[in-house]
Amino acid sequence: MHGHFGDQHWWPGESPLEVLIGAVLTQNTAWSNVATAIRRLKAQGLLHAGRLHAAGPAGIAPHIRSAGYFNVKARRLWNLLDWFVHGYQASFDRLETIPTPRLRQELLAVSGIGPETADSILLYALHRGIFVIDAYTRRVLTRHHLAATDASYAQLQQLMTRHLPADTALFNEYHAQIVMVGKHFCKPAPRCADCPLRVYLPSVARDLKPGAPLHRDRAYTSAGHGEPSGAKPRPSRALRLRQSRVICRRG
Repeated sequence: MHGHFGDQHWWPGESPLEVLIGAVLTQNTAWSNVATAIRRLKAQGLLHAGRLHAAGPAGIAPHIRSAGYFNVKARRLWNLLDWFVHGYQASFDRLETIPTPRLRQELLAVSGIGPETADSILLYALHRGIFVIDAYTRRVLTRHHLAATDASYAQLQQLMTRHLPADTALFNEYHAQIVMVGKHFCKPAPRCADCPLRVYLPSVARDLKPGAPLHRDRAYTSAGHGEPSGAKPRPSRALRLRQSRVICRRG
């Protein structure tokens, strides 16, 4: 993956506060829409925790329309800022003193903040060693037979952390690389034949010619985990994760 995409330098934000804001606004929308909203907040002088919190949900909403569901997201963002301002005086230095399990629990207790958003804040804004699971990660793992389609968020997260070193920088880059695979290749209608992870696919997809689609009836489902009869045995789950880690680091 790294050899194909290069360093991703995630998260695309100039400060921890931008990452925190972006983690909420990116829910169910493309990053380009989030970037537009953040630019508008910056232009209005609202890229400041105290001022943004003081604006309230009604004052935030008009500036984040591009991110979609702007009234809902304005409330969720304000809830998060309320926790940050009143609990930690809007100080990221204060957050540094809090153990990761407690901090994650507090974030999940904020209305509108789910596991993916909480973990994105922890990894990308606070540099905590926690792996983020998103739709792209789930799609890649299930299509490569590394997880069942009905696996929970916690199960997928445990799968990644169990087979990867506890390395925050690796978690950051690894997740960013998976996102790139998901955006460019592992789409709802996948482009498996052109994907840099093609070599790790089940043989039915690995043998496709470049440009050929992977039909939906060839995708992995929890109801039928096996490969077609006569297919060569695949490496173990742990081995494939270690191999893909090498791809992420060295290309």
